[in-house]
Amino acid sequence: MSAQFPLDTAIAHPPAPAPAPKAATRPVVTAKAAVDVRPLSSRHAALRAFVRNPAAMAGLLLLAFMLVLALVAPLLYPGDPLDMVAQPLLWPGQDADYPLGSDSLGRDVIAGIAHGARISLSVGVVAAVLSLAIGVLVGATAGYFGGRIDDVLVRITELFQTMPSFLFVIVVVAIGQPSVPVIVFAIGLASWPVIARLVRAEFRALRETEFVLAARSQGFSHARIIFQEILPNALPPVIVTTSVLVASAILIESALSFLGMGDPNAVSWGSMIGQGRELLRTAWYLTALPGAAIVLTVLALNLVGDGLNDAFNPRLRGR
Repeated sequence: MSAQFPLDTAIAHPPAPAPAPKAATRPVVTAKAAVDVRPLSSRHAALRAFVRNPAAMAGLLLLAFMLVLALVAPLLYPGDPLDMVAQPLLWPGQDADYPLGSDSLGRDVIAGIAHGARISLSVGVVAAVLSLAIGVLVGATAGYFGGRIDDVLVRITELFQTMPSFLFVIVVVAIGQPSVPVIVFAIGLASWPVIARLVRAEFRALRETEFVLAARSQGFSHARIIFQEILPNALPPVIVTTSVLVASAILIESALSFLGMGDPNAVSWGSMIGQGRELLRTAWYLTALPGAAIVLTVLALNLVGDGLNDAFNPRLRGR
């Protein structure tokens, strides 16, 4: 009996079952709360990194100066910059009314540089926006849907990439009329594959993330998921690449104008260099001054692009 007492007690009063372990909880990521994967503090850190970058700020100030010069050109130098207003071949500093001299036809060089900034910068920006629109649309569609749509769009992108971009622009401008809209269209049509491949890679990396799956579970349309959920998270590398596209478009337009395929009714830095190349030995300033404007603008865009890359890249930001 004494040996069975503990057994009887254990049967009458069984031990309380151990509490079941709690399931590991994980915060639910909703599509509305996850429009941007990077937190707000990361954005502030990127902005601080960009502001603290002296090279990026120098490029930004130089680019701002060029933009202001382009905007105020009609106020500082009203009239047609192609008008012959001075004695031909005045050297810089020879006449106070024409501080940068005049060309072989008596046109004011500084007025041409100021008005040329409007053409060169507008061509660069509009062509970059056009290539950005085409590249984002193609890359987002290919990266999001995948499958046969991805295969077809990738083949089209590779077809455009197999053609030399500058030669393609020359062919398009030669077929059409050499005007600013045709040049912008040709440059934009030749530059979009770079953006398309970048956006496709970003969409392929983000399309299976939690906030995209949450958006699909809530019944969001494909267009809303692409443009409101995934695209904002893919913008940082696209913004960096866009600055390079603007610089490339300015160089392509300058090369076209140098070859005599620019708009004959508009003054650009490339056309000024092309018109002054025959007097390179006797009046080198006619090519050096607009060439310096191109170099400074492209340098400013590259510095801004490098600063944005350092700011958006966490590994480089720590340096």
